Amino acid sequence: MEQTIDPTLGPVLARTADERAVLDSFLDFHRAVLLRKLRGLSDADARRRLVPSATTLAGLVKHLTMVERNWFPTLLAPEPGDVYLTSDEDAAAHFAVGDQDTVAGLTEAYERACARSRSVAASLDLDHVVPHPQLGEVSLRWVLVHMIEETARHAGHADILRELTDGESGAI
Repeated sequence: MEQTIDPTLGPVLARTADERAVLDSFLDFHRAVLLRKLRGLSDADARRRLVPSATTLAGLVKHLTMVERNWFPTLLAPEPGDVYLTSDEDAAAHFAVGDQDTVAGLTEAYERACARSRSVAASLDLDHVVPHPQLGEVSLRWVLVHMIEETARHAGHADILRELTDGESGAI
């Protein structure tokens, strides 16, 4: 994920920017926080369950990789054969991690998904509307706000899990 500035500064630098720049900077900020929570951990620590649910740091990144793919390319720019996954489907499966899920592999997959999401979003106006199988219609603006909320919520979960793993916490 190539950045020209520290992504934690993005929302600050965009404080007087247009709506698109503000939305993009907040989403990229939370994406970067999520990856910071994974970096430096062993594969075993990233997969370790620290709470009663099956939520793990690796599982959060795996889930958000699927979410990025689902909301941006699959919903907004579908290719033949793409199927939008609804919330009725087995969401727990998207958090499940195995021995093949490494920190490096999960990070790379998430970075690729985010790059593709940025590309799709950049090609559309904020007012671009597409049909949604459960909501009727959604605009790109709505998808961006939803993804900020979804990513921020899971970045918060990741912050707690990282603190439980080795004491590290915070956005940086």
